[in-house]
Amino acid sequence: MTVEDTRYDESGDTPLAGYALLATTFTAGVALFAAVARRRGLRLPQQVPPWDVALLGTATFKASRLLTKDKVTSFLRAPFTRRESDSTANEVMDQARGSGVRHAVGDLLSCPFCTSAWVAGALVCSYASAPKATRLMCAGLTAVTVSDWLHYGWSATAEAAES
Repeated sequence: MTVEDTRYDESGDTPLAGYALLATTFTAGVALFAAVARRRGLRLPQQVPPWDVALLGTATFKASRLLTKDKVTSFLRAPFTRRESDSTANEVMDQARGSGVRHAVGDLLSCPFCTSAWVAGALVCSYASAPKATRLMCAGLTAVTVSDWLHYGWSATAEAAES
């Protein structure tokens, strides 16, 4: 068996151990929540109403974008990522830096799709333990998402009027 046969990818620098650590951390967080919830007698909802799923989904979308793409939250990503370029709507494109766990965390913090699983996990745990407060927080993030779309619509209308 050659070295090339043992590689996961062409370059051989995909931080698989870092990814495994992140997956283990996520799983441990869920298990810890479940254990604490059970110990405290928390009654989990039998079902989640569609409106709450929509609120949780929209809030997950917006929180993921804020964490991974917003200029103002770049201080959170900076130890793990490097700014590649600016994008539209004051968003940025970051690239993971370093190797191992640092690179894996950088990949997580620069990908809204990856981060959304973590955000959704946190919101669902919050919803299970404090549904009213979580709905309020999710409503706030949903309001920001609606505002963003209104800004996009306003800008598109202004650009069309200038043409």
